Amino acid sequence: MKFVDSCVITVIAGAGGNGCVAFRREKYIPFGGPSGGDGGKGGDVVFVGDEGKTTLLDVALQRKLTAERGEHGRGKDQYGKAGADLVIRVPVGTQGYDVETGALVFDVDAGEKRVVVVRGGRGGRGNIHFATPYDRAPRRSEPGTEGEEKKLRLELKVLADVGLLGFPNVGKSTFIRAVSRARPKVAEYPFTTLIPHLGVVAVPGAEDSSFVIADIPGLIPGAAEGAGLGIRFLKHVERTRALLHLITIDPSEGRDPMGDYKVINAELAKFDPALAERPQIVALSKADLPEVREAYPKLKKAFARRGIELRLLSAATGEGVRETLLALVKLLGHKKNE
Repeated sequence: MKFVDSCVITVIAGAGGNGCVAFRREKYIPFGGPSGGDGGKGGDVVFVGDEGKTTLLDVALQRKLTAERGEHGRGKDQYGKAGADLVIRVPVGTQGYDVETGALVFDVDAGEKRVVVVRGGRGGRGNIHFATPYDRAPRRSEPGTEGEEKKLRLELKVLADVGLLGFPNVGKSTFIRAVSRARPKVAEYPFTTLIPHLGVVAVPGAEDSSFVIADIPGLIPGAAEGAGLGIRFLKHVERTRALLHLITIDPSEGRDPMGDYKVINAELAKFDPALAERPQIVALSKADLPEVREAYPKLKKAFARRGIELRLLSAATGEGVRETLLALVKLLGHKKNE
């Protein structure tokens, strides 16, 4: 299924039904009085969090979503039926922003959470409400009011405890495959991951301290300004509680691990200063490669001078993976049972 994490839609609540003008017409009761019923209320538009959904594709294809209008009132004191609510199921982590003002309208941050986004119009009153001692046969009623309407920009931001950061091709997808059941594509070229992948990690030796990890597509310089779809990728890191920053030796790209670390954190700070302050563990990946293992001691000292403990791991062989996961558990504040 195509991954869609942003779209613009219009939501329209149902209009209320009109009130009715009617009079009782029964045998032997020639002047029975007013009997026009009220119109029914229009339906609301309701968004509901669905943990089984991972994309906004279904919503994006509709563009305009309209709830049912209320029925008109009828004679014999019959009230119109209320319009049915339009219930839209969206992935957990969906936020809605008013296109005109930019204000946050709702945030579906939990499964089965219900949010009424626009409310249906009120049904009009029938002529039974307008009878007075001076006007026992009123010939007026009220029309139903229109339902609310909003143009929304929907944004899907994945909900995860830990976000995986790093340049393309540093081993993020291999790592998440090694520690969870998530199966992102793994290949020998950059940008194999184009959408976020979520995986549930059960840490060996701390089985009660599982957490959700997100494989964020690789970032590049200028990501905060949109380079390489950076803004679309960075927004998925906003809700994480901690970050695992992977770096590695990649001679073919002409980059160095310390430079990569600085560039990624600079992009985080540009996008949202709070992101750069988020708890972060830094690890040198692909320890199974000789050039990586050879460079580790020197890099560890360089990071230590910045007050950062550089870890060494290999998702391919499992070296250092458990220790890194336990460090993440501690960072998240989980209680470990060892």
